[in-house]
Amino acid sequence: MPLRTECPRCPAPLEGSTDDDAGGLLCPDHGPTPVLHRPDEATYDGFVEVLSTAGEFPTYLPWPMSPGWSVSDFGVVAEGDARATLTCSSGTSALDGPVDVFVISEESGTGLGARCAGTTHLDPGPEIGVGSPAARVRIGSQSVPLWAVSTASGSGGELDRSVVAGEAHGRWLWMVLRPASAMLLLRDEWILRDVSGIGPPLVEMSFGGPAPAW
Repeated sequence: MPLRTECPRCPAPLEGSTDDDAGGLLCPDHGPTPVLHRPDEATYDGFVEVLSTAGEFPTYLPWPMSPGWSVSDFGVVAEGDARATLTCSSGTSALDGPVDVFVISEESGTGLGARCAGTTHLDPGPEIGVGSPAARVRIGSQSVPLWAVSTASGSGGELDRSVVAGEAHGRWLWMVLRPASAMLLLRDEWILRDVSGIGPPLVEMSFGGPAPAW
């Protein structure tokens, strides 16, 4: 399944470099950039292709997937080695109705998490590590603290989501939950699993549903 390419920091399609020595691709707004690979729709085949492109870079999903939830979007930033992965799982909760949960793992300076979160800085910012964490998730044997990230931009769009971030295995870990009230789902410590090597259980996962906006 072919994956479309765009800038990790904005939805702009990428163009070829005009500099033969530079190579690579250009974003009309951000210049030379690694490539975000995304599917037109969330399917098993597309997910397998993204995992293959990501290689050993972790791709996290809430685990186990709750009944009735599906993987509704995913992507990988890579030009040679992977720099970031994103997944979105979507379902419903009794209090919030439709819910989208994005999980982004990325190298510093990539900007994919910031794009999804709607923040103005590429990395989470000075809130990380200050005071008590807003939530914790478990990855393997590691309990990962996550701090609330401000998305205040004056546009009003920040009111539709909650954003938390921290560090896991030397990379930024973001979680973006829509609507903002879905943050209450993280009262209990969630388990995130790197699904890049789970094998046959991947076939049993549900894919599809309305593509989330980000």
